[in-house]
Amino acid sequence: GRVVSSAMIRRSLALGLIAALACVSPSAFAQSDDAKSTARALGAEGHEALAKKDYAKSEDRFRRAIAIFDDAKAPVPPTLLLGVARASAGNGHLVASQEAYNRIIRQGVQPGAPAVFVKSYEEASKEIQPVAARIAWVTINVSGCNDPNVTVDDAPISKAAIGVRKPTDPGKHVVKATAVGCVAGETSFTVAEAQSTEATIKLEAEKTPEPVPAPVVVAPSPVIQPVALPAAAPAPAAEPKASPYKTAAIVSFSVTGAGLVVGAVTGIMAIDKHSTLEGECSNGCVTPESQDRLSTYHTLGTVSTIGFIVAGVGATTGIVALFAAPKAATSQSAWIRPTVGPMSIGAVGQF
Repeated sequence: GRVVSSAMIRRSLALGLIAALACVSPSAFAQSDDAKSTARALGAEGHEALAKKDYAKSEDRFRRAIAIFDDAKAPVPPTLLLGVARASAGNGHLVASQEAYNRIIRQGVQPGAPAVFVKSYEEASKEIQPVAARIAWVTINVSGCNDPNVTVDDAPISKAAIGVRKPTDPGKHVVKATAVGCVAGETSFTVAEAQSTEATIKLEAEKTPEPVPAPVVVAPSPVIQPVALPAAAPAPAAEPKASPYKTAAIVSFSVTGAGLVVGAVTGIMAIDKHSTLEGECSNGCVTPESQDRLSTYHTLGTVSTIGFIVAGVGATTGIVALFAAPKAATSQSAWIRPTVGPMSIGAVGQF
């Protein structure tokens, strides 16, 4: 390629800027003479950096110079637009480069324009196609939430560009999406020159936080003073249960007493009948009355005998029950003694 000296670049730029400034209406820069000087200096730095292939610095300087023209609402010289198109392409910003070329072509060249303007237009028309062929494409899809806001490398994109192919610079990019009431989503994609890809983000609705229960305030418990309670009265002693042996002894001795009484009474009555019969039956009991008294005598004797036999059995059973009972069942030693009176006969004892 042809070697162009820095002096030639500066001379060409100076001529282009002079011609451009000459075409600007007097009111555009009437209040800012230093703006013209600043734009001229920035353009010169941009061309020098471009010649050194310092594309980052060159693009920065050209964009600053163009901004001065845009702020003054004055036509931007095609020489500056051509410089930023070439610097952007060298910096990998193919989409921006294509837009700078298109701007030159859309502006066109006015009749009587300086030769450098005409040359810039012609070169832009030739250089745009190779740059456009290198541009990559991406389709960004966002689902899950309505009306999302999307950025690519932190630069917002139009909502109309969501879901359709859009031009992008080759390389790696980060896509972020947000929406009201949804959790922010993020993804990344890498695409080569002239290739196409897709980037998809599925947003999710924010979860409603569960209500936090109010803290429970527990009032301090009152201090309860100990109260001396009266001593409990001693429980009444339980009455000792009657021992079955003692009960058997009592019943037996009762039977003994009854047997003695029956035996003694009937015995006395039998003796009385015997005395009467001795007088009536000296010659034999031949009268009916004597026969009845004899029969009664025999009956009373039998009953008396049975009474004494029952008394003996009862006494024996009672004594056996007393001696068979456990020692703890009786608080005192038991005893029994028969008694005979002038008109009675029986038994006394302690159980």
